[in-house]
Amino acid sequence: MEIRSQLRAFILENYLFTDDQNALSDTQSFLKAGILDSMGILELIAFLEEELGVMVAPAEMVPENLDSIDNLMAFIVNRIPA
Repeated sequence: MEIRSQLRAFILENYLFTDDQNALSDTQSFLKAGILDSMGILELIAFLEEELGVMVAPAEMVPENLDSIDNLMAFIVNRIPA
């Protein structure tokens, strides 16, 4: 499964409780839309580390990296293990 699809599926299933792909745009802010709170961000980071092998340093835990599908993709594109 493509990484973008994995991220979308994780957010849709765990926070929006749907499989409707149209329920979330790639640019939609998780925080502004109330999709994720601080605990949700920690769960997202755990998903990135455990499922995708992408380690997130404390200094990288900022909205610019984690607040939308597009932001996540930009953050992890060069961090995926070969």
